[in-house]
Amino acid sequence: MKKEFYVVIEKDEDGFYVGEVPSLEGCYAQGRSIEELMHNMRDVIEMCIEEDPAIHSEFIGVQKVSIDHEPADA
Repeated sequence: MKKEFYVVIEKDEDGFYVGEVPSLEGCYAQGRSIEELMHNMRDVIEMCIEEDPAIHSEFIGVQKVSIDHEPADA
């Protein structure tokens, strides 16, 4: 059976792409490119659902929040 998961992707300070599957607790991977990240994510997702198939929750979505922010003087 084919399952689909959403991956939230960020780029860290070292230039690596870091992915997280919000519906699978503790399911993270990284890669030097998006392609490498997604390859690694597939492996990690398989491990996460093999360890505990019951940890899957429903991903609802992503919302953008805007705030006014003034940096503190150092």
